[in-house]
Amino acid sequence: MIDFPIIDSHIHLLDQKRFGYAWADGEPALKRDWTPDDLSHAAKPYEIEGLVFVEVDVDMPQYLDEAQWVDGLAALDRRVMGAVVCLPLERGGKIEPEMARIAKLKTVRGVRRLIQNQPDPEFVLRPGFLEAIRLLPKYSLSFDICVLHPQLPNTLAMMRRCPEVSFILDHIGKPGIKAGLLDPWRAHIREMAALPNVVCKLSGVTTEADHKSWTRDQLRPYIDHVIECFGPDRILYGGDWPVSELAGSYLQWLTTLDWATAGFSPADKRKLFRDNAVKAYRLKV
Repeated sequence: MIDFPIIDSHIHLLDQKRFGYAWADGEPALKRDWTPDDLSHAAKPYEIEGLVFVEVDVDMPQYLDEAQWVDGLAALDRRVMGAVVCLPLERGGKIEPEMARIAKLKTVRGVRRLIQNQPDPEFVLRPGFLEAIRLLPKYSLSFDICVLHPQLPNTLAMMRRCPEVSFILDHIGKPGIKAGLLDPWRAHIREMAALPNVVCKLSGVTTEADHKSWTRDQLRPYIDHVIECFGPDRILYGGDWPVSELAGSYLQWLTTLDWATAGFSPADKRKLFRDNAVKAYRLKV
């Protein structure tokens, strides 16, 4: 039971007039603005104490404008506690001036460069990408990893080459839930959990299942495996909202995860739905 205010570690806010989102053109349900007030309404009767904004893959080259925009939102809305912004890390060391610039924004706690849509399977192992990733600790920034499950082996290789970087795995590595695939995803998750600099978001799970017909029982083996591998101290609740709306309401995922963790102690439940987000992103609460 969640009887305390939630801090959601993975929320997308969209301003369609300000930014272009080419990826959303094929998703009519998402073609509007999405705000913190919308999120709070979607979460009722649960209370959203705060959220971590995660970059929304705005059209290039608007990523710096997006970072500044969300920082401005945070100044007006205390629910916007942190931000993970985009940087094209494939530029290697040349990206450092922009990294230094975004690190000065009060809200920014991490960086994400989407990997799931990169056609080159070696993208994360390119020398320039690794060079840029290794700069992140210098600016106290973590790296959010968004990959599809076939990309996990090279992602593991990247992690092992960057032991000083704090990694946050988004969407439990996007396993093939719709196809009922558990392996080799289970082994890859176990290997990632063995690395002390990695934590995992329980987010984006419903959108990897059949959007119209998923059930709690279909999701349960994936949720249980992540919990078993990472433990209650290294998992974060993420709504992946509003993308999650493609596969059901905000409450459907929230209550599903609450159900799946019914055996948690009150302290561990609080870690999952609040405290671990504060720790991973160094939020001020």
